[in-house]
Amino acid sequence: MKFKLPPFLENVKSPVEGEIAMRKFVANPGSMEGAGSLDLFSSVSREGVVLVGVDEVGRGPLAGPVVACAAVLKAPDIMSELNDSKKLTRPKREAMFDAVKDACACYAIASASVEEIDRMNILEADFLAMRRALQALGMPGLSETAPEIPVEVKGSFSDAASLTAHGSPLTAQSSVFIAVDGNLKIRGVPAEMQMPVVKGDGRIASISAASVLAKVFRDRYMDKLAETYPGYGFEVHAGYGTKAHLDAIRKLGFTPAHRKSFHPKSL
Repeated sequence: MKFKLPPFLENVKSPVEGEIAMRKFVANPGSMEGAGSLDLFSSVSREGVVLVGVDEVGRGPLAGPVVACAAVLKAPDIMSELNDSKKLTRPKREAMFDAVKDACACYAIASASVEEIDRMNILEADFLAMRRALQALGMPGLSETAPEIPVEVKGSFSDAASLTAHGSPLTAQSSVFIAVDGNLKIRGVPAEMQMPVVKGDGRIASISAASVLAKVFRDRYMDKLAETYPGYGFEVHAGYGTKAHLDAIRKLGFTPAHRKSFHPKSL
C-alpha cells in the first residue's frame, strides 16, 4: 500500500521545521489532525519516544549494494544545513559527513549485497538493509543475518532516549517511531511504529541525516570497488547506468559487483 504525504507536513519549509512537526506528531498524534499553522516549538517530544529517520541509497544502479541508514538527531535544529543528499554535491556531503555523525544521538548504516538484490528483488533487499540498520540500534523483534559489509553503528536507541527525549531507556517497541523516506512502510517492522514521508529526505531532518550518511558510505564503498575493478568508473558514477558505464561493460564485460537482475536490454 502506497501512502501520501501527511497533511501536517505539506507546508513545512525546511527539514528542521519538518523534524519539529514530526516530533510534535509523535508526542501527540491527535493534535496534528487537520492542523493548519503549527506552534512548532511547543511539546516537540514525549518522554521515552525516539524519532528515527530512515533512508536508502542505491536502488537504481547496475552495480553495488543498496545501503540504508537509520539516524536519530540529538535535537531537531542541530544542523540547519541538512537536506536531501541528492541536492548536495559530493564534496559538500563529504565535508558534512563527520558533522552529521556528531549531530546524531545514534545511527547505523547497513546494506544488502548484490547477491541478495538478485535473489529477492531490489525492494525486498532495500527493506532488509533498513531492518539491519534498525536492528543494529536495538530495535526489538528483529533477527536479521549480518550483512556482507559490516554495519557502521554509533550508540543505540536506549542511548538516544536519554539524549533526545529525557526519558527512560528503551524498553518496548512503542518507544521508537520511524519516519521512512518514500511512500511505503518497511516490511517486517510493525506498521503502527512508522510513517512513510514522500520526499522525506528533503522534509525531515533526521531522514536528511540518514540520506547523507548512507550516500557517503556507499560512494566510498564504490570507490573501493573502482580499485578492484578498474576501467568501469565506479568512482565517478557509483554504479549507475551512465553511457560511460554501459560502454565499459560492453568493452570489459560484467564484474561480480554487477547485479544480474539489472542488465539493461541494450547490453
